[in-house]
Amino acid sequence: MNGGKWVDPAPFEGARPRVPWWMLLPGRVKWLAGVLALVWLAVALVVRLVLVVVRYPVATLVPGLAAWCWLRFGLSPLVLALLSLVCALTVWYGLARESFLRHCWYRLLTEWRRATVYVPRWRTVVRLAELSKDARGREHRPALRRVRSEGWRDRVRVRMIPAQSPEAWELRRDGLAHSFGARSCRVRVLRPRVVELDFVHRDPLLRPLPVPALADSADVDLRRVTVGRTENGKPWRLRLLGSQVLVVGVPGAGKGSVLWSLVWQLAPAVRAGLVRLVGIDPKGGMELGQCPDAFDRVVYDNGPDAVALLEEIAAEVKERATRYRGIRRLWARSTGEPFTVLVVDELADLIAYQPDKQLRERAARAIQTITSQGRAPGYAVVGLVQDPRKEVVSFRHLFTTRVALRLDEPQQVDMVLGDGVRQRGAAAHEISENTPGVAWVKVDGQREPDRARAFHVTDADLVELGLFLAPATVHDFPTRPDGAGEAAA
Repeated sequence: MNGGKWVDPAPFEGARPRVPWWMLLPGRVKWLAGVLALVWLAVALVVRLVLVVVRYPVATLVPGLAAWCWLRFGLSPLVLALLSLVCALTVWYGLARESFLRHCWYRLLTEWRRATVYVPRWRTVVRLAELSKDARGREHRPALRRVRSEGWRDRVRVRMIPAQSPEAWELRRDGLAHSFGARSCRVRVLRPRVVELDFVHRDPLLRPLPVPALADSADVDLRRVTVGRTENGKPWRLRLLGSQVLVVGVPGAGKGSVLWSLVWQLAPAVRAGLVRLVGIDPKGGMELGQCPDAFDRVVYDNGPDAVALLEEIAAEVKERATRYRGIRRLWARSTGEPFTVLVVDELADLIAYQPDKQLRERAARAIQTITSQGRAPGYAVVGLVQDPRKEVVSFRHLFTTRVALRLDEPQQVDMVLGDGVRQRGAAAHEISENTPGVAWVKVDGQREPDRARAFHVTDADLVELGLFLAPATVHDFPTRPDGAGEAAA
């Protein structure tokens, strides 16, 4: 009876209570399943312990070894061993500092920062930064793969979750930097689904770089001209053969450092006649006039003489290209003709600020001809400018190598280096006024920009450069339009 009513028990006859499927298995099968489960848990525990030891070898093996020595030999031998180890490390540091830092100190620092900074905070940070996702009750979280500390930065390798793009990390790099106690964060793509975060703690390019000694050999590789050092400690090399270079920076940012570092490294080839430098300085020679002996031709204004020189170089480009047709596709030293580098300081004075519209248009046409057609016949343009706006330099795309020194506005970074570069960490607008010559460098075909600093070329260095080039300039090069060659002779 249910609520005063009779219920027919027929529909419930023969019904069985629902039980778990494993309860229906025979006893031996259940016993075997239990044993397999215990074995699986033991294997999983061993694998996890091995992974912990592999990931944290110093943090796990060193304390374990110390505890075993204490129990096996006592406290006194352990203290003696530790003192001997400290003495050995001190001697190592004194004899080979770089080797000690690379093979010992940075490894210890890596273990420490991974165990105390990144692992404890990783889950919380990626959740709050909305870099993890929940799907069907399961959390998909980016995996922290590897940490490598280099003193001035920590390189953190991350495997992204499915359907995630590197742009999601680039948009949150400032928050990630503050969360992990770094000055800045940069995002680099290593391969599909794997990115590397560079957490920068200090600037390795704070100190000026003195120029190296002038080389006697004229064997200069025009594909790899060293003009400074990158923040990774590697040489900063600019490509001239097959490339055009645009250097942008506010006054005092160090455009002269890049220019004279390049001339300094080319000086042996200039003296040997393998490289020819041609210059235009609309500022009346305030920059290029510091070492005129380095140049075969030089003009110190933005008037008709400068435009005529540009048109002459453009005509040479076409004439040499005509002679190379059907013979070669790229200039080589075996041609017997010098590689020509056109240096234009304050490029905007020629193509944007020149009041004479006719001269301005002629100069723009000539420079565009040289930059677009000069790659194969052996002509390179090194243009220096302060204002990177499209209205000033409308043909920025013709410069395959772009150098961004200190800039005024964040938008100018993308103008110079390309869209999206600032989001990946190329903060040229944040370069300190106390570090002239520090720049971000972007080469066409290379996704990630490089940060570097040019050599610091002093006035005394320019005097030395002039003396180094003076004999070759007097005897080998033709007379310059300003008459400086005749005076020197």
